[in-house]
Amino acid sequence: MSMSTCEVEVDRDAQDLREDLEQRLVLAAPTDTVRGTFFLGALEAVRALEGEDGVRSCVEAGGEPRFVEFFNYPVGAWLQVNEAAARLLERRCGSWVEAQRQLGRRATADMLKSAAGKALLLLSKGETRRLLANMPSAYRAAVNFGERTVQWEGPTRGRVIMRRDFMPCAWHEGVLLAVLEGMKARAVQVSSSRLAVLDSEYLVSWE
Repeated sequence: MSMSTCEVEVDRDAQDLREDLEQRLVLAAPTDTVRGTFFLGALEAVRALEGEDGVRSCVEAGGEPRFVEFFNYPVGAWLQVNEAAARLLERRCGSWVEAQRQLGRRATADMLKSAAGKALLLLSKGETRRLLANMPSAYRAAVNFGERTVQWEGPTRGRVIMRRDFMPCAWHEGVLLAVLEGMKARAVQVSSSRLAVLDSEYLVSWE
């Protein structure tokens, strides 16, 4: 697994991370929503390692009584649930950054099992490059905010650019790693650069 510019967040203290979360929450509009699938995946990851007490604390952080797969919820609620989950998983994963990557991987697994994910795999025809090119449409099926584009730098190398996206960049690393590895790509590398609070770029490559 590649190192990332997000890796610097390992050494940031809890207050720094909290301030980063607060910036994202301030920029979130009430109309920015996330599909319930993401919430449920994060809660299942917590349940597997921390049990029902951990799940309960994450649900409370989100401020919703429960989450339903096909419902849409405010991205602010997701940010709170995701942060609570990462904090609980941090000690088992070794760092907050790695916890976010694992939550991103879980989100990919859940997305690919959905109807939208199965359609994405069908359209990709087993080709890694085609699947990555179709990722922006997969995101649109799960969230209603942001813009994502893919710029190619070679047959197996490109950049995924995300604008006005609220997820931490380490979370997106996990998503992209899981997508590429799921296609049996070898020597997968994902390196992220944070451009602004809600803007980021991901250099991806494989063999």
